[in-house]
Amino acid sequence: MIISKVENSKQFRKFIRFPWKIYSKTSAWVPPLISDVIEILSEDKNPFWLHAKKQLFLAYGDNGKVIGRIAAIIDYNYINFQDDNCGFFGFFECIDNAVAAKALFDAAKNWLNEKGVNKMMGPMNPSTNDELGFLSEGFDLPPSLMMSYTPQYYLDLAEKSGLKKIKELYAYDMDVTGDSRVGRLERVVQMAKKKLPTLKVRSLRKDTFDEDLKSAISIYNRAWEKNWGFVPWSDEEFAALASKIKPLLDPDMVIIASVAGAPVGMLISMPDYNQVLKKLNGSLLPFGVFKYLYYKNKIDRLRLMVMGVIKEYRHKGIEAIMYEKGLKNALKNGYNHCELSWVLDDNVMTQRTAEMMNGKIYKKYSIYAD
Repeated sequence: MIISKVENSKQFRKFIRFPWKIYSKTSAWVPPLISDVIEILSEDKNPFWLHAKKQLFLAYGDNGKVIGRIAAIIDYNYINFQDDNCGFFGFFECIDNAVAAKALFDAAKNWLNEKGVNKMMGPMNPSTNDELGFLSEGFDLPPSLMMSYTPQYYLDLAEKSGLKKIKELYAYDMDVTGDSRVGRLERVVQMAKKKLPTLKVRSLRKDTFDEDLKSAISIYNRAWEKNWGFVPWSDEEFAALASKIKPLLDPDMVIIASVAGAPVGMLISMPDYNQVLKKLNGSLLPFGVFKYLYYKNKIDRLRLMVMGVIKEYRHKGIEAIMYEKGLKNALKNGYNHCELSWVLDDNVMTQRTAEMMNGKIYKKYSIYAD
């Protein structure tokens, strides 16, 4: 067995395509668009790499075929903001072979050590603002948009390689077709409106998209700053993400709250385009574009991926008002289910909110460290 750095375009293509060797067509895995993975990993296309560096590795078996891959990643924004000299491993895929897995983890750790980074955790693909974690529960169902899916044996490979679980993330499934929660929320909404007479909650307007984008950056970086693993988005990163998801958004499912004209909270639910990607097998060519146009109109699930209120206005009912508006809009637009993810295992407040909305944990993800 050989562990090799990815140093040319041929090896890079092998790195990108390797997951198709791991997951069968009957697997719940959702193949990403190959063009998206290339963009994520390309320094000239992804502004994340303006403050980060990486090294990709491939594992080759005795027959010369690829049997695994991993990325070692240093995010200097994470190190500086969290004051934690910790690097990441990510994009891990491997056959069920403990020796190969340990060699890959060791290669990533050794590269980080050579760069002066003395700890490692993951998987982060490539950061805490992206897909992360090994799936630990819920293997029978496909993942939602921008959530990972990995085989169950990856947990054993990580632990046999000496890694230890340090954090668990939850995904809640909520049936949004019932209306009992609307009435329950309305009582909280009326109380909040009395306390905050200048509070306004509205959906995204495409004609004010750029202005709303600036509000979203401000709210996100203020509302999440104390969360585990949080790293502020740079303006370049948020703008790149916004331009990518703008054509995919349902404007009714982006909710912005303001008090006296100043933005204080936001809720972003995305249509679950994984329902479409599952049909495309990684490419829009030659006929994938027609499948995309056909299946995108059949999406009936959402992923609630961002919900936050800045510190000064928490626990005043604003969260409930955004939930109520989002729920009503989801019902109006024909969505049946919503995934709330991801939620930290120690975030009791959000867990209680999800349970109040009749949400049930249906997937769990594990973060490991050396």
